[in-house]
Amino acid sequence: MAAVESVQCFGRKKTAVAVTYCKRGRGLIKINGCPIELVEPEILRYKAYEPILLLGRQRFAGVDMRIRVRGGGHTSQIYAIRQSIAKALVAYYQKYVDEQSKKEIKDILVRYDRTLLVADPRRCEPKKFGGRGARARFQKSYR
Repeated sequence: MAAVESVQCFGRKKTAVAVTYCKRGRGLIKINGCPIELVEPEILRYKAYEPILLLGRQRFAGVDMRIRVRGGGHTSQIYAIRQSIAKALVAYYQKYVDEQSKKEIKDILVRYDRTLLVADPRRCEPKKFGGRGARARFQKSYR
């Protein structure tokens, strides 16, 4: 039995993690079992489409992607999804297609938005005592 040409990549944003399983196929992209066309909320759907719109459908025509996403909120999940889609395609092209087309894809993605390939390290700072938040202090009165 021949080995399946596949790669597995992840994308992260805050506490959301999306894992993409990318294999040779006919252009299907499913998120938690649902097609990418049904991503909610609708406004953020185009954020998930960004790697596809940038690179063109023909680059995705030969691969199937199954994405599992968990943690975080709606926006963080969408950003994790778009990052994992971009990283998975780059990894697939590097491993099974050729270095030249992988470099072209990577350059297009980085020129548009670096967070498509590189995770954003910012995290929410924890609250401290003596104030309402991480940095804000309670008001002080002198008389």
